Amino acid sequence: MTRFRSDFGGETPLAATWAWVEQHLAEGEKVIGSDRLRGGFTSEMRRLAVEGPAGRDALVLRSFVKPFYVRHAQGLLTREADVLSMLAEHARGVPAARLRAVDATADFCDHPSLLMTLLPGDVRVDGFDVVDRSRLLADQLVRIHGFQVPEHLRPRDYQAWVTPESVRVPDATTRPDLWDRAAEIIRRRPPSYRGCFLHRDFHPGNVLFAGRGDELRITGVVDWVETSWGPADLDVAHCSTALALLHGVPVGMQFADLYAAAGGELAGSPGDHLYWRLLDALAFAPDAEKVGVSWRELGREELTPTVLAQRLEDYLQELFNRYC
Repeated sequence: MTRFRSDFGGETPLAATWAWVEQHLAEGEKVIGSDRLRGGFTSEMRRLAVEGPAGRDALVLRSFVKPFYVRHAQGLLTREADVLSMLAEHARGVPAARLRAVDATADFCDHPSLLMTLLPGDVRVDGFDVVDRSRLLADQLVRIHGFQVPEHLRPRDYQAWVTPESVRVPDATTRPDLWDRAAEIIRRRPPSYRGCFLHRDFHPGNVLFAGRGDELRITGVVDWVETSWGPADLDVAHCSTALALLHGVPVGMQFADLYAAAGGELAGSPGDHLYWRLLDALAFAPDAEKVGVSWRELGREELTPTVLAQRLEDYLQELFNRYC
């Protein structure tokens, strides 16, 4: 039985998945090895080394193993497959993987899975070139939002990831009034907006970079399972929160300015923009566990739950300082 190493407990038998992968290789190709890709929280990611008549290549296998994501896999993986196909056919300036195959309901695989091409570059969450990377992130996000989606292919409307009632306040907070105030803001009716194509999970952990200095560039944008239709402010908010948690509040606060400088359009009202920023930030409460686990795995061990909880709270305060 072929076995891949599992992220979630020893060795996971994947004989059916292996057979499925081989069915979707080009003629004469075969998988000669695999290794785990770090930094994923929702799914197991593996790089598959492929050898064939044209030489060596690589694919990426994404599999949902955690029970929560297995339950939602049909919607998530089907959406990502549709988006990858759409981007390949219609989008320019959005470096996304090419779809090879998808089995969203595990009819053939051991777990719901998606097979795609490997993009060059790597995830960078270190402290080098932060300003330059932020500027490139803003430029890329403007291009994503500028994608003119054919009407019949428009993705679903965005979904909020938090409600006022579900906000989890850090146990050690000394500013409970700040959290109450933030929760009250998102209790209002969502502001009106001009919709656009959203990645919906755009942050440094889902963007690949190559080069350094003047050669620094984005080589890929990954993880399209949450792609939606909604306000540009929401994507900007998500990346801003992630940058604040990764690199400090000033870096997170700067991102909206970089986005606007790159030609992006945000809500005209500071109050409306604040709503979207808080709707995103509060979903990270209390300690940004989902991203924190991945970032620590990528070498940022200092980003403990305590550190992330404090940065998130400081970020909320700065949002009020700027937009109220």
